[in-house]
Amino acid sequence: MISDAAALRPAVLAAALLAAGAASATAALPQAGIFVPGRSLGGIRLGERASDVRATLGRSYGTCTACATTTWYFTYKRFDQHGLAIELTAGRVSAVYTLWEPSGWRTAAGLRLGAVEGQLTDAAGPLVSVACSSYTARVADGSRARSAYYVFQGKLWGFGLLRAHMDPCR
Repeated sequence: MISDAAALRPAVLAAALLAAGAASATAALPQAGIFVPGRSLGGIRLGERASDVRATLGRSYGTCTACATTTWYFTYKRFDQHGLAIELTAGRVSAVYTLWEPSGWRTAAGLRLGAVEGQLTDAAGPLVSVACSSYTARVADGSRARSAYYVFQGKLWGFGLLRAHMDPCR
């Protein structure tokens, strides 16, 4: 005679496999990512393991071959320029930043990419300007993280979250 627990094992295993399949099927770049300054960008936090990034964003990414740091590019379509970059140091996230100006991305407080620089100042408070090659990074430093707001031609172009005091120019 089969015990009730033994009879349930195949059903439990099937449910676990379905849940695992559902989790991997939903792992993808968010259509409208959220930037929580000092905490996360697109659901990714500083210090996360590479395996955690794959669990959140999936395995469909490009790898930068010319970068000094291991850098993964998650985009909406193959060869698309819009998306999210993840830099890894010793297998952990050391920086995460948007690529180009992905549509629909915003801060947790509602500041959207494409906002004019005055709106950025109103929403984010005092920021330090760092001149990069063709854009400006406006940064706020915390004890563990640097929040970056990338401005191009007077408009908010991207977000970044980096280790404290790290160069925001990418």
